[in-house]
Order: sequence, then structure tokens, then C-alpha cells
Amino acid sequence: MDLADEAARLAATLEGASPLDVLERAIGGHRGRIAAVSSFGTESAVLLHMIAQVDRSVPVLFLDTGHLFTETLDYRDTLIARLGLTDVRTYRPDEQLRAERDADNDLWASDTDACCALRKVEPLGRALAPFEAWINGRKRYQAVTRANIPFVEADEGRIKFNPLAALGPDDIEGWMTAHDLPRHPMQRFGFASIGCMPCTSRVKPGEDPRAGRWRGQAKTECGIHVPKDSEVL
Repeated sequence: MDLADEAARLAATLEGASPLDVLERAIGGHRGRIAAVSSFGTESAVLLHMIAQVDRSVPVLFLDTGHLFTETLDYRDTLIARLGLTDVRTYRPDEQLRAERDADNDLWASDTDACCALRKVEPLGRALAPFEAWINGRKRYQAVTRANIPFVEADEGRIKFNPLAALGPDDIEGWMTAHDLPRHPMQRFGFASIGCMPCTSRVKPGEDPRAGRWRGQAKTECGIHVPKDSEVL
């Protein structure tokens, strides 16, 4: 059975499962060979809290692009302490590549795809190299490009788990409230999805949660979730 078939079979098995059930299956089935990836954004506390309930020692990979809000870095530290996460690893752009491709740190202004490739895609490739599976916090409701994501998919030779895929905004808010989880400090100012400073804006009433990312461009993803050997957006 190839990886795509394995992912599809597991996704069918887990359809209808709770996020905690998906996480237990993911972590238990790939123990020591799985990591979570988190932006420490507005909804990240929910997934990280669930992971901490299953196994606080699961590595959590964080990409510090060099353009993040100070509030995001502070929020990362707040959640690590609050949830007792024991292995959060921060990855930054390769300095030699940055000097070659973005010496003035303004590549975002002329080519957002190239900037994301340098500051997110390449570092994540390095971060994931030791692992055979990974966990992320995407949900179907966040954007039309995410409307059909399964609980499990194949992604560049790895199994990728999306345990929160079926949750809606009320579910996220309910979990945050029930467990008294700290909020990203910028959320109260209308930032529903938070990435790098130059490419993040407030979300207007009625817009989808990711409308404030790369506003005015056709771009909707940074590149780390663009399908390659997976058929699912």
C-alpha cells in the first residue's frame, strides 16, 4: 500500500472521530517520529492544549520568519508555560539563503511567494526532516481552499494529520472558553488569522477568517499546505 492509499484508508477510518481520538491515533501510531507544527496564532491554543493532554513531549515546530509580530513571540512563550509543552523548537530562515535572496528584508513587497518559500517552506522542510508524520491545526471552515481537507492526507512522503478539520468556530470558541485558554493579544483588535506583519491585516465583518492574509492578492496559502503528492487542498 503506498502512502496516499494508507492516508486515505486511515482518513476513512477516522471520519467522525473526535480531535482527541485523531491525536491519540496519530501520536500512538508514530511515537517518536511525529511532530506538530504551530504558528501560535489566534486558534493555536486549542490544538496545543489537546496535544498536551495526550503527550506534552511531542515536538512542536515553530517557524520564526523574522517578520512576526512581537505579540506572537510573546504568545508562544505564554502557551509553552501554560500548557507545559516540553519540546518546542524554533526554526528560522537559512541565513545564507536570506542574504542571497532577501538581503534588505523586503522581498515580501515584490514577491510574496518567494518570501514565503524562503521564510516558511524551506525552514519547515528542515524542521520536518527527522519525522515521518506531522500534525497541524487547519479547519475546513477557515477558507474555501480548506473546505474538503480530510483528517489524514499524504504530503511529500509523510502522513499529515488534521485533527481539527471538522471543527467550526463555535467549537473552537467553546474549547477556548471551557479550558480558560489564553488568547492571542491581537485577536481583540480584529486579527482573526495572524502571520507576518507586512502581510497581515484585520478581518472585516462577514469575511472568512483568513481574508486578512495577503489582502488584495490571489494568494491564500503560504506554501506549506499546498498539495504536492496529495490531491487535497
